[in-house]
Amino acid sequence: MTIDTVTDVFEEHRSVLMGVAYRMLGRIADAEDVVQEAWLRWSGADRDPVREPRAYLVRITTRLAVDRLRQLRARNETYVGPWLPEPYPTAFGDTVPDTAERAVLADSVSLAVLVVLESLSPLERAVFVLREAFGYPFAEIATTLDRSEAAVRQLAARARKHVDERRPRYEVDPAQRRDLTERFLAASAGGDLDGLMRLLAPDVKLIGDSGGHAKAPLRIMESADKVGRFMAAVGGQGVPDASFRFLEVNGAPALLRLSGGKPDTLLQMDVADGRVQCLYIIRNPEKLAHLPRQ
Repeated sequence: MTIDTVTDVFEEHRSVLMGVAYRMLGRIADAEDVVQEAWLRWSGADRDPVREPRAYLVRITTRLAVDRLRQLRARNETYVGPWLPEPYPTAFGDTVPDTAERAVLADSVSLAVLVVLESLSPLERAVFVLREAFGYPFAEIATTLDRSEAAVRQLAARARKHVDERRPRYEVDPAQRRDLTERFLAASAGGDLDGLMRLLAPDVKLIGDSGGHAKAPLRIMESADKVGRFMAAVGGQGVPDASFRFLEVNGAPALLRLSGGKPDTLLQMDVADGRVQCLYIIRNPEKLAHLPRQ
């Protein structure tokens, strides 16, 4: 391969590699670091024996992500308050025309699923991501992870059981989510507790992630009463030069509040039976800096 061909082949598969790395790590900067390291290894490797560049690159990226994930586990132990994945801008509606495929991709990158994946071992997470999000056969995953196919099947079964038991059930209709988000914002801004209570499921959860850099609950809130009263109290508090915009992150609509043109708060919700089941609020500025502002 010429230098240009080597680059072109890698760039052809970059989005897939980024998708694998982000689902493994839940952090964009770390995923980008892993993909960059994969590029360095690809560009410096003996590529003559490589018959399937995509499989080769996914193998490198997955192994690097497993190693990075093991390092990151210690970092999470010192994180202030609840931890949520870094929001990842997506636009599956434009790039994935097949509705069923879009639903699978959106689910595999959703905040709800990524939170559950944090409780898997690095190898279980790798198997789940490659199998569930990208549909790789067990034999290929076994080669990627240097494990037997039987061992990979066991890892996949454990991971699937764990995720199924803990993943909340919600509807993925973007229009319904956006409508509820708009109504929720209006009720919060107006301090309308009754209006909020009509939108919240009785056992709703609020997970706020600030990393200690902004005001947010340091523990997960549960119950409509607690979440409703909290949002009614803080929703109307003034933010300098506030503006709002909708965008798609992690496969679903989200509301971004800006203050003076800078991202201040990202709000996203899981919805089922016409009510908010879980509310995610991300205020850690390090996790919002990369979000588009226009």
